Amino acid sequence: MKSPDLPLVAFRLDGQDMQAVQGETILQAARRAGVDIPHLCWSEGLRPDGNCRACVVEVAGERVLAPSCCRAVTAGMDVRARSERALRSQRMVLELLLADMPERGYKWNDAAGQGGSGSALVDTDTIAGGSPAAPADAATAVPAADAATGQHGELSAWAARLSVQPRPALRALERPQPAPDFSHPAMAVQLDACIQCTRCVRACREEQVNDVIGFAGRGADSRIVFDLEDVMGESTCVACGECVQACPTGALAPKTLVGSQQVDREVASVCPFCGVGCQLTYKVRGETIVAVEGRDGPANHGRLCVKGRFGFDYAHHPHRLTTPLIRKPGVPKDAEVLRDPARWSEVFREASWDEALDFAAGRLKQLRETHGPKSLAGFGSAKGTNEEAYLFQKLVRTGFGSNNVDHCTRLCHASSVAALLEGVGSGAVSNPVADVADAELVLVIGSNPTSNHPVAATWMKNAARRGTKIVLADPRVTDIGRHAWRTLQFRADTDVALLNAMIHTVIAEGLADEAFIAARASNFEALKEAVAGFSPEAMEAVCGVPAATIREVARAFATARSAMILWGMGVSQHVHGTDNARCLIALCAVAGQIGKPGSGLHPLRGQNNVQGASDAGLIPMMLPNYQRVDDARAHAWFESFWGTRLDPTPGYTVVEIMDKALAPEGDPHKVRGMYIAGENPAMSDPDLHHARAALAALEHLVVQDIFMTETAWLADVVLPATAWPEKTGTVTNTDRIVQLGRKAVEPPGDARPDLWLVQQMAARLGLDWRYEGADAGVAAVYEEMRQAMQGAIGGIRWERLEREGSVTYPCLSEDDPGQPIVFTERFPTPDGRLRLVPAQLVPANERPDAEFPLVLITGRQLEHWHTGSMTRRSAVLDAIEPVATASVNGAELARLGLAPGQMVSLQSRRGAVQCRLRRDDGTPDGAVFMPFAYAEAAANLLTNAALDPFGKIPEFKYCAVRISP
Repeated sequence: MKSPDLPLVAFRLDGQDMQAVQGETILQAARRAGVDIPHLCWSEGLRPDGNCRACVVEVAGERVLAPSCCRAVTAGMDVRARSERALRSQRMVLELLLADMPERGYKWNDAAGQGGSGSALVDTDTIAGGSPAAPADAATAVPAADAATGQHGELSAWAARLSVQPRPALRALERPQPAPDFSHPAMAVQLDACIQCTRCVRACREEQVNDVIGFAGRGADSRIVFDLEDVMGESTCVACGECVQACPTGALAPKTLVGSQQVDREVASVCPFCGVGCQLTYKVRGETIVAVEGRDGPANHGRLCVKGRFGFDYAHHPHRLTTPLIRKPGVPKDAEVLRDPARWSEVFREASWDEALDFAAGRLKQLRETHGPKSLAGFGSAKGTNEEAYLFQKLVRTGFGSNNVDHCTRLCHASSVAALLEGVGSGAVSNPVADVADAELVLVIGSNPTSNHPVAATWMKNAARRGTKIVLADPRVTDIGRHAWRTLQFRADTDVALLNAMIHTVIAEGLADEAFIAARASNFEALKEAVAGFSPEAMEAVCGVPAATIREVARAFATARSAMILWGMGVSQHVHGTDNARCLIALCAVAGQIGKPGSGLHPLRGQNNVQGASDAGLIPMMLPNYQRVDDARAHAWFESFWGTRLDPTPGYTVVEIMDKALAPEGDPHKVRGMYIAGENPAMSDPDLHHARAALAALEHLVVQDIFMTETAWLADVVLPATAWPEKTGTVTNTDRIVQLGRKAVEPPGDARPDLWLVQQMAARLGLDWRYEGADAGVAAVYEEMRQAMQGAIGGIRWERLEREGSVTYPCLSEDDPGQPIVFTERFPTPDGRLRLVPAQLVPANERPDAEFPLVLITGRQLEHWHTGSMTRRSAVLDAIEPVATASVNGAELARLGLAPGQMVSLQSRRGAVQCRLRRDDGTPDGAVFMPFAYAEAAANLLTNAALDPFGKIPEFKYCAVRISP
């Protein structure tokens, strides 16, 4: 809908004086005024097409009826939506369409007659004239009679509202019906119910820009097709399900809802997967989630990806932990973690909650008292809530007595955060992803957004279609390259060479923003001197990108009205990851591309709450809101706030904790006990043989999780926790938006909320905490966290989140709307200036040689996420990508004498895995790409634990390997 800040246009609607926003259509203006006009081909967010003609209205003085969905309001227009002529035409269209519908033998929404609360497929918000992403209370606008009107969704509902029943004679006009297509794991295609409204085509091609669904034929032969008339399951469909959400008749539907469409309730929440933070609605029948739809959240505006829409059933998997477990006496902790989760009783016995918690906390307490506070450590999770992260780090700091607490940010963006804190004084993004719409140029580097952040990628693809120049810089040419203006396929490990060459070009060619540098940056002369030897001509041989292309892209970046950089773990997961991010900061600064719309720095967060967990202090050198533990002022404030003495020295990071667990007896820094909540280091850490040996060496390991993960097999105590749809709490997405997720279903068996478990452990460690309220006092914990983070979320009270659902920080007062774009006037550094930090070439810790001639690059894939503990237990996701693969290009396959689909052994100096080969010509020569979500072929058995000296992040993105049959 158009912005209310635009001029208003006066017109008349059904005899009443109205005002429309300039540019608004008749349908949009009518909806705002509460006037319902039937519509089928129109949907909020999609380009109006005007092809179904269900929405026609009469305009005074005009001979023909006008489609209200694509006719703009003009001053003085007199519209009659309910005139006899308009209603007769609307009814005729609905009757003809309904007469052509097949008889399914079930109702699309029988809630009214059976006490249900809504439809699982037919969106009652849309029926009411709202969008599929309208607030939940919009469903009250639908009369009960209309909510139970038959088999074909919006079409049936509108027909009921206008009292339309197809005459039997019209059945003689019924066309031959296409056969159903059930070839896709997630979606059913029943085009006998298709009205050819093209909403699915527009959703696929224009909104998601996946270009799978098309329209073929003419006249009576016109039809919806997938690619070259393939069945859906064999097409290039990426299963985002946008077509399902757009379809008004159920011609495209989720397989989980073929049949009865009744649901008991719909619950607004947030997606539990990547850092984009898509808002969604869970549709619940009994205590089972049966479907998911996108909501109009600030990050997604109704869009979802395959994981968000179809990956929900992991919560109901039979592998869920439902009772506390204690390791049986005499069962050794071996590194064989590939066990059948159903056979847990071979290693563990069931225990009561009191027994399990007493044993879990009691042994940790004993180790603390015997060996000191630093003998304990904790890993929290970025997959949980902000409240859980805050309370977990508080437990470690006040209960264990040290700062030995970390989480997966150490393994993804620690180097980015280190560089950002050093350079701009903040570890968060400067601009939201959607700001690409205001950018003239977008540099995507070290990121595969269509796989890792699919909904964010749609905004990039939309921007490219409108003329934004996308530059992809990556050793791999990924799907976003199809939309790129220029592709910089640089050699792996040469990020600094490429970026310094771009900075050199901006400075040497007089394109630097001298006014910005003079007013808002420091250390420019040192940077200028450092990049003097990095001309594109000198770096071409190093990074493999032609000098002319480097210069062309650097000029375009510097001279663009606004330019933005988005990066992923391809930048951060190197021993020079901090240097890579320093170069990105410098490139933005010398070009003056920060502090304004469509510009700035955005490290794309990998997990749903890695930003929030970091903000909340779940890192060893930072208290909440990135206040250093060795800063005397911050240290004193938190000692007073928490009422206890705190360790003033930074703790150990993830990889350092593993090293300390293997330290010899007598080492005063040896880690002996750990509490791990929601992390899976036995899959996510580098050099897994080393990591698993470290976990097995611990004297006491407590694991809190929803599944028997690879890490849980090495535990002494396993505490069954709650999955994301089973809890209420806040998360913070990659855009700095704090969002409220709501509990949709009850946990299975005797599983308990994570927040309750942390508090139970705290009580047994001697902490006197009082957090009263539902879900273990989540609101009370949030309010304490808010006080500790006044400089970020001070203005976001719990009541405001319950009311608004999401607020962007920094938000410093109750009336502050939040600040999506920061650094507009100053940087949060001591002098208010951005600090430029030069970087030199630092090679990878391990290089290919004759024995191991290939470079291994690890990462994620679209269908699976992180260590796979959740997505590998989703039926749809695992059906689409069921086996581990390693990807090499066609030329490399020929050189190796191997074929796609062949089983191979992939070996490094640390281990070996077996998997199938996949051809991917975007993977460069001399390299192999492998996702790390497959326990049976764990890529991190191969990776190198060498650390970046600043961010302490492992070098996941570069190690030497070989492939053999």
